[in-house]
Amino acid sequence: MHVAVKGKDLTVREVVAVAREGATVSLSSEARSRIAEASGFVESLLERDRPVYGVTTGFGKFADVVISPQDAEELQRNLLLSHASGVGETLPREVVRGILLLRANALACGYSGVRVEVVETLLSMLNAGIHPVVPSQGSVGSSGDLAPLAHTMLVMIGEGEAEYEGQVMDGASAMSKARIPIVALRAKEGLALINGTQVMTSIGALAVWDVARLAKVADIAAAMSAEALRGTTAAYDSRVHAVRPHPGQAASARNLLRLMEGSGIRASHMDCPKVQDAYSLRCAPQVHGAARDAIDYALRAVETEMNSVTDNPIIFADDGDVISGGNFHGEPMAMAMDFLGIAASELASISERRTERMVNPQLSELPPFLTEHGGLNSGMMIAQYTAAALVSENKILASPAVVDSIPTSGNQEDHVSMGTIAARKARQIATNVANVLAIEIVCAAQGIDFLAPLEPGAGTRAAHRAVRERVAHLDADRILAVDIARVREMIESGDLLREVEKAVGELE
Repeated sequence: MHVAVKGKDLTVREVVAVAREGATVSLSSEARSRIAEASGFVESLLERDRPVYGVTTGFGKFADVVISPQDAEELQRNLLLSHASGVGETLPREVVRGILLLRANALACGYSGVRVEVVETLLSMLNAGIHPVVPSQGSVGSSGDLAPLAHTMLVMIGEGEAEYEGQVMDGASAMSKARIPIVALRAKEGLALINGTQVMTSIGALAVWDVARLAKVADIAAAMSAEALRGTTAAYDSRVHAVRPHPGQAASARNLLRLMEGSGIRASHMDCPKVQDAYSLRCAPQVHGAARDAIDYALRAVETEMNSVTDNPIIFADDGDVISGGNFHGEPMAMAMDFLGIAASELASISERRTERMVNPQLSELPPFLTEHGGLNSGMMIAQYTAAALVSENKILASPAVVDSIPTSGNQEDHVSMGTIAARKARQIATNVANVLAIEIVCAAQGIDFLAPLEPGAGTRAAHRAVRERVAHLDADRILAVDIARVREMIESGDLLREVEKAVGELE
């Protein structure tokens, strides 16, 4: 796959392709023209006797300090050096690749005032596999992601560190080995490179992609659990959802019906006296659906942000104007990421309740803890503990970051978003959700085994078969962490979803 960077129309799918799959990138001719026009206008500003923030002045609280044109290049270099103040674990390679792509796309909008060669350098680094070493902590989400973006951009000026060809080395060596010229920054360019929301947006783009896929897996897990617990599909009837027409709810209900279509297990108890299932089964469309609607909101917010101008000041070359604004403020991403984390947490919360029902013989009509030899064997007992621990951890992580603000830059920047913290939390929550769903699926597959020779529906049968190809039935106690990890890998790779969709078509 190849992605043309145009400053518009970039999708989350394309970010995933570049960040995770190594897709190549190039700058469109249209974007090249826009960038050059804005860059030329910035050069003209240096000849005027007029203060322009970040071009002929200092930054933040130093906005009133006038800088001479002769010092413009040193100003931009000093900006990157001084702002590279991050700490903590380094961001994963895929996130860094996303940052490089998203910053290039923002600059390609043509309102930042950098030269074409600056954007081309970012794209060359991506294509060559130069990945700056970027500490994950230090951004308050306004003025953008200053510290982590500064670490990212140090490499293009021959500073900082980068991972290249499997080795971490200084930035100058990485650029030299890849035969990419080091950039000498000109007026406005340093500021344009670091004054934006691309760190939180890169993390957010990958997180929203993952959580959207987890929402489909959650429907698969719920359907498998409904089979194992001999639940009814009555609550998934389309008429129920038509009278409360939330789109995510209706989509989840349709998925559940399709997954369980033709179920021999369901047919075997059509005339049983049980009228209603517990909420974790009966209300799965309502809970999964609300999460889906929140995910859709986050996706729209991320894709809008990816194709936006988020630095300051903004160069309006056609109008001959420069405006200092606040598009670097991460509030839109912060709220979206907090909402995404809450939505994902709920997918795990209801999943764990279905797991508890399956391992609890008072609720399941299955062998205690899903083992034939209880006492000698503990079966799935502690797997449910793990799910409970992860759900509890998510409750802490889902506490919103956006409602906090600590003023910075001598109170010039007196309200900040904490959007990068929100995005990092959402990413961790997504990892926890994948594990919780893996535990539910492991337990549901075991429960379905006990109902043989009755067969589940077409979709749940495909999921059960796919799990059994990698994880055997639990006859006696073994290390369950291995089983959970194998199913989680099936979830994260998309293998489980692909096998199910082969049987029932694409899920909504």
